[in-house]
Amino acid sequence: MKVDSTLIREVLRTKEYELHFLSLEDRVKIKYDYVIQLIQTQRVISKKFVKKIQNTELYEVRVSVGTNEHRTMLIAVDNPNFIEATRVILINSFLKKDSKQYKKEIEKAKTIIEKEGLI
Repeated sequence: MKVDSTLIREVLRTKEYELHFLSLEDRVKIKYDYVIQLIQTQRVISKKFVKKIQNTELYEVRVSVGTNEHRTMLIAVDNPNFIEATRVILINSFLKKDSKQYKKEIEKAKTIIEKEGLI
């Protein structure tokens, strides 16, 4: 699938995200790169790839490869609404194992945001 190359959003990455990304298999990295290109070039993105996490300011980037569900916490920097944002930050990533894991990962993302002074 071809994606428009006009950049709409700048995508920043924390070191926590970068470390996780480097540990991934090549086929997962390729899928992440595709989804990040969508984030950079498309105003509206399917919930298949980016979804708001209820009762938080966070969104999750969703990458599915085979039966593995990878998730990355994302925050819109310059607008609380992802669609209107021109800058976003990829905070932390994990391999989804169960829904109980989300609370821990959300708290981890909030800690990183606070510690790094991201917003």
